[in-house]
Amino acid sequence: MQQSHQVWVLGASGYSGAALCRILARHPSVNIAGAFSSAGSSPVEINKLYPELSGQLELMVEPWCDSLIAEAASAVDSVFLALPHEASVYLAPLLLQQGCRVYDLSGAFRLNDVNNYPLYYGFEHTHPELLAAANYALPELNQSSAAYDAPLQSLPGCYPTAATLALAPLLQSGLCDSAQMPVVTAVSGVSGAGRKASLTTSFCEVSLQPYAVLTHRHQIELEQNLNCELIFVPQLGNFKRGIVATAVVTLKADPDGRVPDKAVVEALYQQAYGHQPAIRLRDQPAKIDDVAHTPFCDLYVQVVGRKVVIIAALDNLLKGAASQAVQVFNLSNGFDSMEALL
Repeated sequence: MQQSHQVWVLGASGYSGAALCRILARHPSVNIAGAFSSAGSSPVEINKLYPELSGQLELMVEPWCDSLIAEAASAVDSVFLALPHEASVYLAPLLLQQGCRVYDLSGAFRLNDVNNYPLYYGFEHTHPELLAAANYALPELNQSSAAYDAPLQSLPGCYPTAATLALAPLLQSGLCDSAQMPVVTAVSGVSGAGRKASLTTSFCEVSLQPYAVLTHRHQIELEQNLNCELIFVPQLGNFKRGIVATAVVTLKADPDGRVPDKAVVEALYQQAYGHQPAIRLRDQPAKIDDVAHTPFCDLYVQVVGRKVVIIAALDNLLKGAASQAVQVFNLSNGFDSMEALL
C-alpha cells in the first residue's frame, strides 16, 4: 500500500476548493488532514455547502487561523491554496518555511516580473524571490520532471491554460507569420468569478458580455507563456462552468509562396499532445457539455489557406483549476498524472 500523503486545502468552501476536496478524497494515497475557509467563518460540513457531495464526502470545513501554521511541519506534507492572490502571497512563504510543498491556484506566483503585480493584480508583491523559485505548473507545457520537485507549484489561470494549450505547438514551430498578431477570444462560465455573490455575476443579470478588453490580468500571463504579443478578449457567458477559447493565427509563406497544409499543422498537435492524457484532439469543435465536469482540454484545429483557427474547451474549475492542481500533485509525487481524475 502506498504511503498516505497528508494534505490541507485552504479555501475549501469555494468552487475550486470544493472540487479539490472531492478529487483528493478519492485519491488512494491522500488523506485530507484539514479543510479550511476564511478566518471568522463558522465550521460547516462541506456537504451543507454543496449538497451534491452528500454521501460522497464527509468533511468539516473549519475557519482558518494563523496559529495553525506552526502545526504544518508535523501535520501535513502538502497544502493546496485556493485563495485570493494576496492571501497566497502571505501564506505560501510561511508554509514553505514549515517544509510543506505548496500548490497555489491563485495568480500570486504566476508572473515572472514583480513589476506586473501592481499593474495587473493591484498590489505590491512582497515575496519577489518566490517568483523565480516557483514552477509554472502547466504539465503539457513544462514536461521537465525536475520542475515538479520545486516546493512551490504555481497553477496557471483557466483562460491561459486553454489559450496556451491551443497556441503553443504552432507558435513554437516557427510556422506562423510574426507580422500577424495572434488573437484569442474566450468565453467563460460565471463560476470563474468565484462563489461570492455579486450583481455582475448574478445569473439573472449575466448575458454574453466582453470585459477587460486588452487589460485582463491573464493577457500578460499568456504573453509570458507564448513569448509574443497577442490580442486577448475575455467574455462572460450565461452558463455555470466551462471555457471555450478560439485562437486565430496566420501561417507564414515560404519564399516560393507555399504554406504548410492542414496535415502538417495537425501533425504538430499530434506530436505535442497525442501522448498527453488530459488532452483530447477532436475532429470537430467541442461544446461546453463535452468538457464540463471532466479533467480534459479538448482541442480542434482548422486550416484554410494561411488561416488557422484552434478551439480549446475545458472546465474552468477542473482542468482550469482543481484537477490540474491534482495532476501536478501526482507528477510531484511520482503517481500516474491522472490518478483520481478519471
